[in-house]
Amino acid sequence: MLTEAAVVREPNGPFLIEQVELDDLRPDEVRVRLVGAGVCHTDAVVREQVYPTPLPAVLGHEGSGVVEAVGDAVVGVAVGDHVVLSVNTCGRCRQCLAGDSTYCADLYARNFGGTRPDGSTALQDGEGGQLSSHFFGQSSFARRANVQARSVVPIRPDVPLELMGPLGCGIQTGAGAVMNSLRPPAGSSIAVFGAGAVGLSAVLAARAVGCTRIVAVDVVPERLELATELGATDVVDGRDGSSAERIMALTDGQGVDVALETTGVAAVLRSAADSLAIRGTVGVVGAQAPGQETAFETGLSMTRGWRLQMIIEGDAVPQTFIPQLVELWRQGRFPFDRLVTSYAFADIEQAFADSAAGRTIKPVLRFETTDAEPDRRS
Repeated sequence: MLTEAAVVREPNGPFLIEQVELDDLRPDEVRVRLVGAGVCHTDAVVREQVYPTPLPAVLGHEGSGVVEAVGDAVVGVAVGDHVVLSVNTCGRCRQCLAGDSTYCADLYARNFGGTRPDGSTALQDGEGGQLSSHFFGQSSFARRANVQARSVVPIRPDVPLELMGPLGCGIQTGAGAVMNSLRPPAGSSIAVFGAGAVGLSAVLAARAVGCTRIVAVDVVPERLELATELGATDVVDGRDGSSAERIMALTDGQGVDVALETTGVAAVLRSAADSLAIRGTVGVVGAQAPGQETAFETGLSMTRGWRLQMIIEGDAVPQTFIPQLVELWRQGRFPFDRLVTSYAFADIEQAFADSAAGRTIKPVLRFETTDAEPDRRS
């Protein structure tokens, strides 16, 4: 099968729209016709080779689409299903069997390795050269993809499918960090550091679970304004002095019960820890470069008993959590669509540029149907 995909060929290189060949469906895979795909910071850092997925590659890991074919070993998914595509896991290791699948023992290889577990790739370019595929089990910057079954999440068919892709990673991460990981009780306080897609999803989740003080911290005034509209009770401009000191002032010197760091900046993580109340917890979803370190005060911190919690994908089981978020959205209690700006697939470079510049919170690529695309070889 021939399809159209966005290919990254070199570190920091552009996304090139190319015709590529998609191989035969494996027994444990699902073929999906993509309708939408979210643009995430993780795609950007892989393009930069901070995480070294082999290039050339087809990235994309927040896909949504319609099932066109199902492998013989796949259960629970049928042709015609509307699906969101999420993180890939093995389903067999101790963590997966215990319900902690986002800490799968094979997580890195299955999401960043660029191949199936047997070393094969699903994609070739027009000259027969291999392209890394199965990014997060999907490589959804393509009109069609052969997706690992464990990355596939069926959702109800009466919601706008082109909008739902970001639930597969960024939105799931922010909301899940609050709902599944930190679990602040109703009436508690939270500070969210970074008001991008992940941070604002956390703000929405904090409001949904009943936090009564929600502090958003960022350096972009427009994002702080949006955070207020979405439920933040207070905002802190990170450019104006110490964020931790200002949060302490807002809370009468008590600090917040929980904090979430979404930026991947070491100094911001330190500020998040310094803003905590006694026995508070700071969760970390902002990925720093491998090997980077953060220094914490460890003298007086002993008397505060605060905790540090690392979080991947919001500690979610996508097959159950994503449908929950869809239902909250339907009820108007989780309006993540306020974060989304749509782009045509051909405008993928503009989507990444706008995201990096802070002009767009969550870009979503839309795959318009085109009769010109050669779907199958004759």
